[in-house]
Amino acid sequence: MKKIEAIIRPQKITETIKSLKNIGITGFTVSQVVGRGKQKDTQGVYRGKNYNVTLHPKIKLEIVLSDYMVDQTIKTIIANAQTGEDGDGKIYVYPIIEAYNIRTGESDETIDDLTVKEGM
Repeated sequence: MKKIEAIIRPQKITETIKSLKNIGITGFTVSQVVGRGKQKDTQGVYRGKNYNVTLHPKIKLEIVLSDYMVDQTIKTIIANAQTGEDGDGKIYVYPIIEAYNIRTGESDETIDDLTVKEGM
């Protein structure tokens, strides 16, 4: 299993999620974050005063999935989140050693099987 963390522009999250669902990725976590990379500072105005914006709003998308889905998922995120400008974000891939289902307490080896089993 792998964990993909993608930091993307907020305006790209809706189309990215829609495309992920189209390839079968239905389980993920979305967080609003701020960060700093190569994207230049911008100017803001608050109550008539100018200020520098040095941390930019981003969305962090976290997905845990089977190894065989990683390449397709990365390609899908890039295709939908890319603008070609500084500040498009980053994708990180981490190995997952173990996962557990909180409801059952059992080891969760079926991370991609999000269908409800009979009797549950």
